Amino acid sequence: MSYCSAIEHMADDRKALHKNYHDNHYGFPIHDDNELFGRLIMEINQAGLSWETILKKEAGFRKAYHNFDIKKVAAYKEKDFERLMADANIIRNRLKINAAIENAKTIVQLQKEFGSFEKWLESHHPKTKEEWVKLFKKTFRFTGGEIVNEFLMSIGMLPGAHVESCAIYKKTLKAKPLWKAVR
Repeated sequence: MSYCSAIEHMADDRKALHKNYHDNHYGFPIHDDNELFGRLIMEINQAGLSWETILKKEAGFRKAYHNFDIKKVAAYKEKDFERLMADANIIRNRLKINAAIENAKTIVQLQKEFGSFEKWLESHHPKTKEEWVKLFKKTFRFTGGEIVNEFLMSIGMLPGAHVESCAIYKKTLKAKPLWKAVR
């Protein structure tokens, strides 16, 4: 069962949360570097947990990480790290918090070199999932195969976010996902 059809079988209290993400965010291109960074933070934090847990904590992540402002997060000091470790509204995992801060620093450098995080991603397209994973592991922290795959599918860089029979699939195509450009 795909994520697309799984939502229809969820209890109503869970369905609204998942349906909003599925219908309005998953598989759609993101053109804002801070939002791309935010999606990367969320995907990294999902490792070992359910996506539902991350969706429930999205507002907490936004607040804790200054609305995913890359430059602010890149400038975090030890006191910020300790603040995040004490924040029950996010996932309090040292490796994941450190990855967010260090990845923000990396993205600042990529922005200087390529003009934006989005342009850095586009400059490496197209790649296979395996090539993307290798690149991300070389470039970022805490980015294994599943994290990279989900991140790239969720932002329209790799296919697979929706099955073709899903009504949202056609909407993502109209949004011109990058993976479709090379088919």
